[in-house]
This record gives sequence, C-alpha cells and structure tokens, in this order.
Amino acid sequence: MNNKARLGTYISNNIGGEKYQSFVPQKLPPEPSLNLEKLYSNLDKATKALGRLDNVTEFVPNIELFIYMYIRKEALLSSQIEGTQSSFSDLLLYENKEQPGVPIDDVEEVSNYVAAINYGLKKLKSGFPLSLRLIKEIHAILLKGGRGSNKEPGNFRRSQNWIGGTRPGNARFVPTPPEKLMECLGEFEKFIHDDKYKLPLLIKTGLLHVQFETIHPFLDGNGRLGRLLITLLLCDNGTLKDPVLYLSLYFKKHREVYYDHLQSVRTKGAWEEWLNFFLEGVTETAEQATKTTSRMVTLFNKDEEKIKKLGRAKESALKVFEHFKSRPLNSVPSITKRLKMTAPTARASVNHLVKLGILKEISGKQRDKMFSYKAYMDILNEGTN
Repeated sequence: MNNKARLGTYISNNIGGEKYQSFVPQKLPPEPSLNLEKLYSNLDKATKALGRLDNVTEFVPNIELFIYMYIRKEALLSSQIEGTQSSFSDLLLYENKEQPGVPIDDVEEVSNYVAAINYGLKKLKSGFPLSLRLIKEIHAILLKGGRGSNKEPGNFRRSQNWIGGTRPGNARFVPTPPEKLMECLGEFEKFIHDDKYKLPLLIKTGLLHVQFETIHPFLDGNGRLGRLLITLLLCDNGTLKDPVLYLSLYFKKHREVYYDHLQSVRTKGAWEEWLNFFLEGVTETAEQATKTTSRMVTLFNKDEEKIKKLGRAKESALKVFEHFKSRPLNSVPSITKRLKMTAPTARASVNHLVKLGILKEISGKQRDKMFSYKAYMDILNEGTN
C-alpha cells in the first residue's frame, strides 16, 4: 500500500533567522483506508477483554470505591510519564492534608489530573458532548495551579510549541503551527461525532489519540489530556459503563515504543502498526484491571471475615475498615472527624485492625500517627514505582 497520501504537510517557518518545519496532519480517517484485516485479530481480543472487565466490575460491592482509586492510579501514572516524582502515598497524604515526601508541585499535578477526569466524566454523564469546549474546560482544571498555571490553562495556544530539543530548530517534532490550529481542531471535533465511516470505536479512539498528540493544541498538558481522552471516548460511547480502563501504565512501560509509533504515523503513515500496538495495550490493560479487581474483592472479603470474629468491637472496626478502603492512608483524628466517632473508639478500632495485620503504622510519630492499609496499597502501587 502506498502510504504517501496519508502523510501530512510541512510548513516552513523561521524564528530569529533559524528555519524549522511544523507539521499539519491529514484529516481523519486515513486515506488510503485502513487495512482492517491487519487489525481484526487484535481488535477481537481487545473487545473481548473490555467485555470481561465490564462484567467483572458488576460484581464489585462498591464500584465507586474502585473507580475512586483507579482514577488516582491513572492520574499518577500519566503524570509520571511527564516526569513527576509523586507516589501513590504522596498523593493520598496530600489529600489528607499531610506533607508529602516530594515537591508539592508534583503532587498538585496528579491531584489536578484526578479533578480533570472527574469533571469530564460528570459533564459527559449530564449529556454534555465531547467537544473542543469541554476539552478546554478539562485542560483548565488540569493546569490549575502548580507548574502549568502560566501555560494558558483552558486556552488553545497562539504560539508554536515543539517536542524534544531546546527550540523548534532542533526539536524532535514540531506540531501544527498556530495559524492552522483551529482548522485541524475543527476537523478533529467533526471526526469525533461523525459515524458515517462505521469504524469500530476502539479503532476510532486510537486514531483520535494520535491526531490529538500530533496537533498538540495546548502549550502544556497535551500528553496527559490525550491519554485522558481515551477513557472519556470509551465511556461516552458506552463501550465502558464505568471509567475502569486506563492505558498510562502500558504507555509508561513501553514509553519509547509508544513515542516511536506516534512518529511513524507522522513520517510513514503507519496507522495499522500504531493501532495494533494500541489494541494490544487495551487488551493487556483490561486483563490487568480484571485481575486487579478480583484481587481487591478477595482481599476485602478475607479481611472482613477476620474483623467479624472480634465480637462486640466488630461494628466500629468494620466502619473504620470501610473508611480505609476509600482512604487507605489515614490517622485517628481524621477517622474521628469523618466518621463522627469518639477518639477512643476510633483508636481502639485502629488498634484492632493493626493486631489483625490489616493496618500498619507508617509515620513513626508519637501523635497523629498515620496508618496504612498495606496489602491494598501494595495492589494499588503496582507499576507506579
């Protein structure tokens, strides 16, 4: 197949006398049309893996709790790809108004990502279309405060950006120039809602992700927002009932391959190769999430059975245990306040859970000690180190 027709065009520019070329992609879908026969095997595997994940989440006693934690894991991983040093513990300490062990800007970035995902999902559920307007609103939340606050949050860029290197002239890639930006974004938005091509949603999502990263419409946050859009697209179209699929762990694990595929689409029109990589990622990630869900449910049930043998103390201990499921790092004062429980009862319940091996004291403080639901944290931390 001759892929030359799929290649975008380069526009020559110069800054301070130094020449560079910025890239304008062809509109979607690719022409010549995708060779779907090359994709059917991986598409079938990915679709079945998503179906199994959707089914297993129906048996989770509290899906909101699972989503709450999974969104935080995605936020952490996606931000780590961009170079932040925050850990899961740092994020939870920050949310508990405790001092994290890394620069506060790192943790704020992750916390903003959580807020941005939640905002996008809430707007979609209310019937708001996935549009350029919503993308800008999500971006404003993503870059609120911290390092990104001076990069025009919520506004498409009006100047040239670049990827790699110190300036456009020595960059690895120079995205769409500002004068062509709205034209490309208009076509991008049109393709989101255009179903005349009858493409499977996973294929369409893979195409849109590359197109967004290639246009790179913001001064900062494009990588995080592009990964976030994958989940929004799958939830918006009903492929997933709940936001339980996140590809950042897969992209982090195969970071250089991921970047190489994005570049190969731009330089060679290699859409099929990218899409097979993307679909393999969906399959691997969905299967991983299915296993993680089952392990979490098994852990919760096992620990609950231990607590039920406590006799009279079990009622309060179960309440505290439920609280640790949603906030696996916690202190007695925080538990007392949130559960409207007396300090002696909260302390006694925590001590019971420590003796049962469910909680572990991690702060080493004499007062306001921090306790961790360690086995749960170990599951959540997988892939984030």
